[in-house]
Amino acid sequence: MSDPDPTSDELTALKPGQRLARGVSRLLTSMGHAALSEFVPQPGLRVDVVSISPKGEIWVIECKSCRADFVSDRKWQSYLAYCDRFFWAVDPDFPDALLPEGGGLIRADGWGAEMIRMAPETRLAAARRSRILRDISRVSTTRLLALTDPHAFSA
Repeated sequence: MSDPDPTSDELTALKPGQRLARGVSRLLTSMGHAALSEFVPQPGLRVDVVSISPKGEIWVIECKSCRADFVSDRKWQSYLAYCDRFFWAVDPDFPDALLPEGGGLIRADGWGAEMIRMAPETRLAAARRSRILRDISRVSTTRLLALTDPHAFSA
């Protein structure tokens, strides 16, 4: 993690979880991953960050900014069916003892992140992997098109 620029307004508009996702995405990108925030693997589920590693592994990272955020969200177990590795990303002050065992741990802020503990690998079935990779590709390209041609969807 790096020191924030105290004059920057860049992060002030983001919610705490979005700031964590930004730092996590920066870490993953530096590791050669393709990261995508706010991905919906199925209706009713939204993962904070999904990432494709250089080896083709699918990682899901759930960002928790405080105790209340963690306690109020119990959908995280549903995310395990959509990844090869599952991680918690928390800020430096988060009480790690709250987190269930078995996941990886990333310490993050809005400027970067640090891998504390690698998550164990649980390989996805080939059919599910194929579908998730297609979905990630479609969402990513649609978002990119919306940035480069905002009127593409109004035609």
